[in-house]
Parts: sequence; C-alpha cells; structure tokens
Amino acid sequence: MSKRSGRLVRWMLWVVAVIALFFLGFIAGWLAKRAQPNKVNSASSQYLWEFLEEMQPSQIKEHLRKFTRLPHLAGTEQNLKYAEQIQKEWQEFGLDSVEMVPYDVLLSYPNASQPNYIAVVDGSGHEIFTTSLAEPVPEGYEDIANIVPPYSAFSAKGQPEGDLVYVNYGRTEDFFQLERQMGINVTGKIVIVRYGKIFRGNKVKNAMLAGAKGIILFSDPADYCAEGVKPYPEGWNLPGGGAQRGNVMNLNGAGDALTPGYPAKEYTYRSRPEDGVGIPSIPVHPIGYHDAFHLLKNMGGPNSPNTWKGALNVSYRIGPGFTDDLKNQSVRMNIYTNMQVTRIYNVIGRIRGALEPDRYVILGGHRDAWVFGGIDPMSGAAVVHEIVRSAGRFLSKGWRPRRTIIFASWDAEEFGLLGSTEWAEDNAKLLQERAVAYINADSGIEGMFTLRVDCTPSLHTLVYDLTKQLASPEIEEEGVSLYESWHKKDNWTNDRDAPRISKLGSGSDFEAYFVRLGIAAGRARYTKNWKTERYSSYPVYHTVYETFEVVEKFYDPTFRRLRTVAQVRGGLIFLLADSQIIPLDANQYALSLQKYARSIAALGQGHLEEMQKYKVSFDSLFSAVENFTVAAREFHERLQNINTADPLQVRAMNDQLMYLERAFIDPLGLPGRPFYRHVIFAPSSHNKYAGESFPGIYDALFDIERSADQEQAWNEVKRQISIAAFTVHAAAMTLAPPA
Repeated sequence: MSKRSGRLVRWMLWVVAVIALFFLGFIAGWLAKRAQPNKVNSASSQYLWEFLEEMQPSQIKEHLRKFTRLPHLAGTEQNLKYAEQIQKEWQEFGLDSVEMVPYDVLLSYPNASQPNYIAVVDGSGHEIFTTSLAEPVPEGYEDIANIVPPYSAFSAKGQPEGDLVYVNYGRTEDFFQLERQMGINVTGKIVIVRYGKIFRGNKVKNAMLAGAKGIILFSDPADYCAEGVKPYPEGWNLPGGGAQRGNVMNLNGAGDALTPGYPAKEYTYRSRPEDGVGIPSIPVHPIGYHDAFHLLKNMGGPNSPNTWKGALNVSYRIGPGFTDDLKNQSVRMNIYTNMQVTRIYNVIGRIRGALEPDRYVILGGHRDAWVFGGIDPMSGAAVVHEIVRSAGRFLSKGWRPRRTIIFASWDAEEFGLLGSTEWAEDNAKLLQERAVAYINADSGIEGMFTLRVDCTPSLHTLVYDLTKQLASPEIEEEGVSLYESWHKKDNWTNDRDAPRISKLGSGSDFEAYFVRLGIAAGRARYTKNWKTERYSSYPVYHTVYETFEVVEKFYDPTFRRLRTVAQVRGGLIFLLADSQIIPLDANQYALSLQKYARSIAALGQGHLEEMQKYKVSFDSLFSAVENFTVAAREFHERLQNINTADPLQVRAMNDQLMYLERAFIDPLGLPGRPFYRHVIFAPSSHNKYAGESFPGIYDALFDIERSADQEQAWNEVKRQISIAAFTVHAAAMTLAPPA
C-alpha cells in the first residue's frame, strides 16, 4: 500500500471514530435525559432552598407591624390605602405586573348614630340593664379612630322583644333536643347561644327555622379562655368585654348576595337587598361574657343538660324567660345595622412563567380585618408579603418559574369570601382551563403547638415531602425536621403512619376555587394542641384585641413559626410552579376515596334495617372507587416511563394531573347548594367550617331521621350514591391513556 493510500485509510478511520463517538454521546445524552430530571428541575431544586432561606422572621415581623397599625374593615378608606401600599411594594419587589381589581358588593355596617345593644326591660318597658356599646380598647390604641363596635354583619334591623331561651351552641341537634326532648318551643322567642362548634351563620339559620325572632351570640369562657392563661393584655385569653364580630349570612358559595354566580361589576344585574342570597330575616347581635352573665344569671325554666353548661357562674337554665320573681322582665334587641353596595379592591400580582405561561399557580389570602387583624388575616398577609419579596429577589438573579405564579390580596373575605369569589366568577372560564392549584394564605398562626394542613388528597405527598426537608421552628427541637415534629405532636394514639391532613371545609378564600371550580387547593398554618386545648378557634378571634402585640408577645415572639408557615406555603407554590411534572398524586386521591367510601357506608349501616327495606346499596360506589384506584396506579406507572425530553408527552401527562380535580365537579351542584359542585368535598350543610366527604350522601343521611317521608328520603340517598359513583368512575377515565 502506498503512503498516500495509508494516510487516506487512517483519515477515514479517524472520521468513522469521530462519528461513532458523536452518536454514542448523543445516545448517552438521550438516555440520561430520560432517566434524569431536566435542567429546569435541577435548577428548580437549587433555587428552592435559596428561595426558602431568603424568607426572614424579621421581615415578616416588619410586614405585620405596618399592616396592623390601623383598623381596615372592608370598604373603608384605610383598607384601600393598604391595598395601594401592597400594590406599590409588590411592584418594587419586582413582580411582572400588579393591578387593583374593583368590585361593587353588598356590605353591612353599624349605624353610627344609633348603636346596637341588648336591653333587659321591666313590665313598663323601662331598660334596667343594657349591654356594652363597644369593647374596652387595649392600651396604646386609645386614640385610634374608626374601630367598629361589635356587630353581626348582615343582621336584619329590628327591635324584637320577648322571653329569652338558652340553646347551647345553636346546633341542629341542640334545637332538636330542646324541642323534641325538653318540649320547649322557641317560636316568637329570643334565643341566646354560645359561640363555638359551628359557623355563626348556621346558628342563625337554625334559630330562624325554629321560629325565633332574634338571636344573641356570646363568647363563653369555656370556649374562649384557655385554662391558666390571663386575659389580654397580661395573657392571650379573651377579656370579659371582648365580643366576636362576624358575618351571619348563609351564602353557600354564592359570593356577593345581590349577584350570585356572576362578578359584581358595574354592568351586572343586581337583586333587591330584600331578595339577597343568604341574608337573615331576624336581628342578630354578639356580646361578651360579662354582658352574657347579666342576661343568663336570672334565667328560669328547667336546668340545662351538663353538656350545655359553660364556665360562667350561672345555672345555665333554659327558660323561657327569667325566674318567677322576675317574670315581668323580658329582653329587647335594638339593632340598626345598615346594608349598602360598596366598592372593594383585590390586588393581583403576577410572575409570568418561562415555559408554560398559560398554567397558573395561585397564592391568595385576604387583607380586610374586623379591626386590626393581628392574627386574622394579617399574620397570613405578612407571610404572603414575605413570599412575594423573596420571589422578587430571585427574579432579579435570573430565575423565572416554569409556570405563571399569581399572588392575590383579597378584599371583603370577612363579609362572605366576597373578593376572592368575585374574582373567581370574573375569571371562571380562564381558571378552569389554566389553573394548576390554589394555596390559601389566611391567618398564619392560631396556636403555638404544631403545623396544621388542610388540602385535597392529591397534595398530600407534596406536603409530606416538603415538610421532611424543612426544620422545626421550635428552639428546643434543633435538628428535628418539621415533618418529625408535626408527626410526633399530632400522633395522639401512636398509631398514625403520617401526620394528620384534614379535609377542606370553608370559611376562607379557597372555597370558590376548590368547591366550585375544581382546582386543587390547600392551606397550612401553625395551630394549637387540639387534644388539650378545647377552646374554640383562638380566644381573641375577631375582637379589638387581635393586635400586633398579641402575636409578638404570645403566639410567636421570634417569628420563627410564621417563617416556617411562609416556607411551607412558599415551597408549595414554588414546586407546583417550577417542577417539570406537576407534583400531584392520584394514588393518594385513590387511598382517600377508599377511606371516605368506607366511612360513608358505615354511616349508612347505622340504618341497616331501612337500607334493606328500601334496597339501598353502596356497591356501585365501591366499584367506582376500585376502578379509580386501578386507573391511578396505571397512570403513575406510565408517568415513570415518559420521555421527559418530549414537551408534548410532559404536557399531556401534566394536563391529566391538573384536570383531575375538575373531574369531581358536578355542574348541577349539591341539592339546595348549587355553587357547591364538588362531589367528593364540600362544607357541611350544618357547619360551614367543617369539610364533609361525599357531601351529597352525607346530607341525605343526616336528615333521614327528621324526614316525614322515609321512602322519599331514602330515594334521595340512592340518588346521591349514584351521582357519586358516576363521578368517581368518570374521574378514573380522565386518567386513562389516549385512545
């Protein structure tokens, strides 16, 4: 072979080798991409911990202080000023856009010239006792103007007078026991009930159904004072003059009472106030336990059951009316509260997604407060502010999430979740097509014990994974993860394999997104020890004593707990927005459906004879749940094997995860509650705060004993079982591979 031919052969061999190495490298890279997360996920993991570490307790403290200096009731000038301040600061933090979105909704305020109060009157109509017109203002706030006195928003006007009847918590079962077992009819009477156990609006509805012409709400020390704790300001218990404000409507998800189902814009048709949704027809008023003592101390009639007795030094007799020597005395309510259409403002901020800008992850919490809102809602609003600040810092470093993040400061939550619901109605079509998840950001702290999480089952795995990587905020738990601390403190019976995650009910701004639109939702906060701390909510809830100082002195002096809440909420938003595969888990949904089906069937088994008589069976529901379980398992098996380098495959699987929650929505809604459309979850019809699983079936079974037509009642149970079975089966089909 010639030298020239030898050089040609060597050159050709060299070219072949280079080409072979190129293809080997290409194949190795392709395989690596299939086996490993893409670069966005790697960057996401790196940025997550920097993002969470950016959140500072001192910053949260500063945010809370500046937003609790003045009262800021929805519809007032100060609440608008706070909205404008939030908009300005979010823009300075670096969000891509921030806008103020107004709505004109029906609100309710006390009459400035005619204060509301309750009186005991003698036989001649003279007032011999009157309740307080306002709460004693805490030290340091004496010169603050515009502190609204305690009142029940949307109460009817009126001056009803009559005998007083005590009805415990005013629950359905309390009125049932009063009438059926004690033989006491409250028609034409004024009832007095203690706060706690259920939503105040449900108490009012129960009183109306029982025929009462007025209802007085009071905070009993048994429900609003922790043992061994002093009243505020020496401790965090409720003082005797403190009274809980709150709205008393039964909106059932309708939003603005005059524009149910549609956004309250300038062009929207409005009903007359007297035709508004959920507005009570009787006067309602809240009082503190010092005033309640004077109303209850002379009650006549039989003794109440022991379970009805609170912690006041009175007999808790039921009435009607006072003792024999005071029979000529009665109670008069003087209620002059007004309703008016008022403009409110949501603040909406956005970070545009880099790769999927048409997919939205939402973090929303309200801004309006009854007075200063130290806990509700500003402990949560301060957390949102710090999450936005931290996100802005990372935008300045070149980070941008895969999906769009929306931050919301809602208005008029305290008047019935109005700001959030109106925005949901305004954007319903868009959100149903594009929303991945909604994380709620109401009060960040309600106790000093451990984490509390309520969320849809598909978020369970993400919550557990995130909390395993966060540190406990407790000083004595250095080196302990948040998950370990949470699990240990929540595991009362030592038999739980994971910390408790509760069902979503209502009472906060996630309602429209989850229960009406079918968007995966969750919330997290720091809470009390529910095993030992039996008091309702937290003691100073919705009073003038919800100040910055109650948080700083008692609930979170270091602000480490609120920082942990910020890291949980912020971490959820970050991972939902920036993970290549949306971190939702259909298998966890399957496990929950199995548990809920067993639970609702067990409730039915309490009526075994009637079920056999009317041929009621849960077999179809169990079959549908089994179908869903198989579909979920097979979906996640396919998810493990997709080519993550193929954006179409990723998008298709992500869409199935995103739309799973939507599959549980019934457009017809629950019976009598058309805006509650989630077949698996809804607020209890007897307590808005509590979440029920398979609510249609649950409500039908709950009312069974009170139904005059048993055949019709059991037919409704069968109808609701069929709706649930169909919906679960249909949801399973959405997880199937393309045909």
